[in-house]
Amino acid sequence: MEHLGLIGLADSGHSALFAALTGQDAAMATERMLGVVHLPDERLDRLAAMSESKKVVPATFQIAYLPGLSTEPGKGLGSRLLGQLRDCDAILVVTRATDGNDPANDLATLEYELVLADLASVEQRLYKQQRAAKGDKTLGPEVAALERAVAVLGDGTPVYRSDLTAAERELLGPVFLLTNKPALSVVNIGSDDLDRGDTLAAPLGEGALAVCLELEGDPDVVAAQGYDRSELLADLGVAESVVPRLARSAYQLLGRKTFLTTGDKESRAWTFRAGAKAPECAGVIHSDLQRGFIRAEVIHWDELLEIGSWTKAKELGKLRVEGKDYEVADGDVLEIRFNV
Repeated sequence: MEHLGLIGLADSGHSALFAALTGQDAAMATERMLGVVHLPDERLDRLAAMSESKKVVPATFQIAYLPGLSTEPGKGLGSRLLGQLRDCDAILVVTRATDGNDPANDLATLEYELVLADLASVEQRLYKQQRAAKGDKTLGPEVAALERAVAVLGDGTPVYRSDLTAAERELLGPVFLLTNKPALSVVNIGSDDLDRGDTLAAPLGEGALAVCLELEGDPDVVAAQGYDRSELLADLGVAESVVPRLARSAYQLLGRKTFLTTGDKESRAWTFRAGAKAPECAGVIHSDLQRGFIRAEVIHWDELLEIGSWTKAKELGKLRVEGKDYEVADGDVLEIRFNV
């Protein structure tokens, strides 16, 4: 399951985002909270209806929420709590564009906290590896990368904004740096700014999302699900909920796609690494399916819906038989044949 870290300043509204995504109230949290986001997927719902599935299981990802950082640079929660995000796949950074606040200033404050936490970790690792390198010359490249990282972070620059090469960033992997992870900005806008959200978010970089957390974090909206939530938000002037928007951005950021399985017992969405071959995707379902993989029967979800059933698609010869070299596409419906 993908694991995203969620941070923001104390007044950013990131607790409202956590509620909108997970349904959990984190407003009074003083420690890290974990929640699971269920991803809406019309393809899955339509396949489940076609198959009359008893159970429908959407794709999910996990959110780790941290209490709000201080608005004074260097006076936040520090490395103790930020260190709890080192196992995350990506960082979601919430800034505020309401009441005339400049979200770019919020971003600078948050990045400074991340840089401070990373600098402490890199310095500790560098000291250890410098000593070890005296007896092991193969550690030279890592030591050099750590020295470069200390210089970059010492200047207040996050690794993801630095000129460190891909090879150097890979050598920094054992330190699990926060600023060496993909980052996604969410800009909290006011209800009066719904029509210019993209303009407000643009200065924070490509892919930044404008979200009105005043509306999306409203308890009535948070309590609603699926179509009911969409209807409520539409009445409030919000074209699409943050959940699918954030999911699409996070999947693109992390290089993830979705394949589907369907039957009368269950229809399910599965997350996989973009570019993965059929055996690897089989392993997402269960390790035995990857180990004993023989072939995959494949059809795209919209073609299957048009035909009307898996059985009919098989009778018509519309199921493709794919082997170990098949690169699975987003929206493929799979049935795995295996033997262990």
